[in-house]
Amino acid sequence: MAKDFTSREENYSEWYNDIVTRADLAENSAVRGCMVIKPYGYAIWEKMQAALDKMFKDTGHQNAYFPLFIPKSFFSKEASHVEGFAKECAVVTHYRLKNNPDGSGIIVDDSAKLEEELIVRPTSETIIWNTYKGWIQSYRDLPILVNQWANVVRWEMRTRLFLRTAEFLWQEGHTAHATKEEAEAEARKMLDVYADFAENFMAMPVIKGTKTPNERFAGALDTYCIEAMMQDGRALQAGTSHFLGQNFAKAFDVTFLSKENKLEYVWASSWGVSTRLMGALIMTHSDDFGLVLPPKLAPVQVVIVPIYKTDEQLKEISQKAEEIKCKLESLGISVKYDGRDSQKPGWKFTEYEFKGVPVRLAIGPRDMENGTVEVCRRDTREKSVHGQDELNMLIPQLLEDIQDGLFERAKKLREENTVRIDTWDDFKSAIESNKFVMAHWDGSGETEDKIKEETKATIRAIPFDTVSEDGKCVYSGKPSARRVLFAKAY
Repeated sequence: MAKDFTSREENYSEWYNDIVTRADLAENSAVRGCMVIKPYGYAIWEKMQAALDKMFKDTGHQNAYFPLFIPKSFFSKEASHVEGFAKECAVVTHYRLKNNPDGSGIIVDDSAKLEEELIVRPTSETIIWNTYKGWIQSYRDLPILVNQWANVVRWEMRTRLFLRTAEFLWQEGHTAHATKEEAEAEARKMLDVYADFAENFMAMPVIKGTKTPNERFAGALDTYCIEAMMQDGRALQAGTSHFLGQNFAKAFDVTFLSKENKLEYVWASSWGVSTRLMGALIMTHSDDFGLVLPPKLAPVQVVIVPIYKTDEQLKEISQKAEEIKCKLESLGISVKYDGRDSQKPGWKFTEYEFKGVPVRLAIGPRDMENGTVEVCRRDTREKSVHGQDELNMLIPQLLEDIQDGLFERAKKLREENTVRIDTWDDFKSAIESNKFVMAHWDGSGETEDKIKEETKATIRAIPFDTVSEDGKCVYSGKPSARRVLFAKAY
């Protein structure tokens, strides 16, 4: 374990905070509840963003941008939507400041009050559907497949870097369709995109399913989700996709002339993931030696560290290191050579280990004589010695092995900590042990609320892949047709 670094068993929450700050991912800002994403953390987010952006465009979507400010009246048009977000909204009431006449500083100019208050967007359905009204007249204008990369504000009282902040970065897709079937298919398709990204880029296994009415997005008819298990056994909602029906089209009077020459309301979906994925990445893979990154999302996939005593040795090693670097980069691998003389090799080893660089190469005078290099993989911390001429074949395969190995390790953890439960006492015990629990539920919101009140567990998803199975609700004893996923969550 790194010096002065909290272990997972000692304090999981503090361990998480230590990684975020000491790996230079983010820090708290001067604005309460908001964070500064530092360059290394933002580089990881950019890798996520680039991969997702390509996946969106490959499925026919285009990027656009909509205003940060939303007129307050827009929120009142969809009742369940405003109810869902009212307590989290930041409101702009004035547009000007002035010097205090008593010379004590700056104050709000009371004469500059807005005629209508503006909401700093917590999500963009309302402003976007008001805009779509001008874009859609006929079935020929559909579908609209738009995505937006943006920041949003939800006034959280208890915040935590990446996992829950007052302002965060995300993408939000907003699509418009001529039929219910198209909109539902879009919502399910984008959930599959999220699951693909989570598993194949983040190396994070997820469970796909439907949210219960209690957990549904405000204004949606159905919310689909991907849920992942963190190393402490808690669940984290990693992405959501919503079938909005015609709710927002009706609220903003967005209609189109169909092929049958009938005026109909448009059908809609929306979907999004956020910088919360950074928190998921940390908690899925990292260990007591720091951050662990899957190679596909690592800003630096390979770091080369020289070991030397004289300037002449450094010069010779640097030439070889640059040669190796160029060859690996020609294969599309991101490589950093750290030839700084201000830090010792041991310090660099610890630094790059803590930052989760997947592969470290070390070259010393003896390696120069033997034509070898020491290779250390971050996931297992195993070291081995290989010929320098082997690296072009070795490193790509090693990165692939690390990527696959991280996924399998996380999947194994989830499987070992997922249980099927049929009695209330066993349920409480399993939840207390931070297990994923597959149990019967009678389908009522009242039962769902009581379980949450008594155990702090929520229904994370009604998994798509669960089969019909007659049983009795683990809490009420009433009939149930299938099991659902319960867990404590972030």
